[in-house]
Amino acid sequence: MNTNLQSDSVINMPQGNTRTLALIGVMAAVTCILGPLSIPLPFSPVPISLTNLAVYFSIYVLGMKKGSISYVIYLLIGLVGIPVFSSFTGGPGKLLGPTGGYLIGFLFMAVICGLFIDKWPEKRYMGFLGMVMGTLVCYLFGTVWLAHQAGLSFEAALAAGVIPFIPGDVAKMLIAMFIGPEIVKRLKKAGLC
Repeated sequence: MNTNLQSDSVINMPQGNTRTLALIGVMAAVTCILGPLSIPLPFSPVPISLTNLAVYFSIYVLGMKKGSISYVIYLLIGLVGIPVFSSFTGGPGKLLGPTGGYLIGFLFMAVICGLFIDKWPEKRYMGFLGMVMGTLVCYLFGTVWLAHQAGLSFEAALAAGVIPFIPGDVAKMLIAMFIGPEIVKRLKKAGLC
């Protein structure tokens, strides 16, 4: 009898909930597609990655809570060994390695970006400010962990894991600031958001 009740509740799930779950899954999949695409740098254990761009888009499409859930799903997929992290790697070793702090920092980045984007959805400059602040927190987590793992000073870890990435990350923020709201408008127009 309980099985029938559970089946009925799934079948009768409100359409909005189904769409929300589907969008969370889609954005986790987008992160799984963009996350492994990376360019290794000879002077740094940290590669150029598109993971933060995927997180920015997820926050625009889903908001803070659901966008953060989408990132956690991506993180869990990678932790079980599916190669969705940079350079098509996966497993707990990646989280414990030199770039693990950035992987954790992305979650805090999602929350901070989401707070700004949710509070001021019509003000793109506030979304940009949220992305900057969230990225700075991610940089902090990543730098501290990189320094610890690689036996570097904080300044050396900053030089290897942050400074070279600032121009590219600003470009990703600008792309997300202009394209993210447009994606949301089109999803709303299609009745998907």
